[in-house]
Amino acid sequence: MLSSSHPAAPALAAAVPVLIAALAGAMIPLQAGANAALGRALGHPLWATLVSLLVSLAVVVVLMLALRVGPPGSGWAGGPAWMWIGGAVGVFYLTAALMLAPRLGASGFIAAVVAGQMLASLWMDHAGLAGFAVRELTAPRLGGALLIVLGVVAMQWSGPARVGAALD
Repeated sequence: MLSSSHPAAPALAAAVPVLIAALAGAMIPLQAGANAALGRALGHPLWATLVSLLVSLAVVVVLMLALRVGPPGSGWAGGPAWMWIGGAVGVFYLTAALMLAPRLGASGFIAAVVAGQMLASLWMDHAGLAGFAVRELTAPRLGGALLIVLGVVAMQWSGPARVGAALD
């Protein structure tokens, strides 16, 4: 372990959250595929969404008990009304993922998701929405987002998909 006085310590400390975020992102195609298989097995995408959310609830409850997380404070009562939309957005994302990932493929679906996230994030940063710090929409930031969108186009229309079921 590096001491905090080591010259590489700040760079490592900055890299750890990025690596954890990348690992979380790497799980998303697996989640989309698993939920799609669950939807096929259960006969309807909304059943798969419900089961996925119930499994998520069970895992969170176990983690909270293991970590001895106490009850929430009273701050939730005074928060902005929009803070409750996360669950509905989660249902939309899960259902879209399990319906579209098999059709678009893992990389095509995730590329489209990332493009949507990037465009929405640029707008949210520019407007300072949802408590994010205001970050101006500059030409380099817009150019980076455009490259992502072009990547979606290149990935999605680069050739025909082959049907395969490696994990089924």
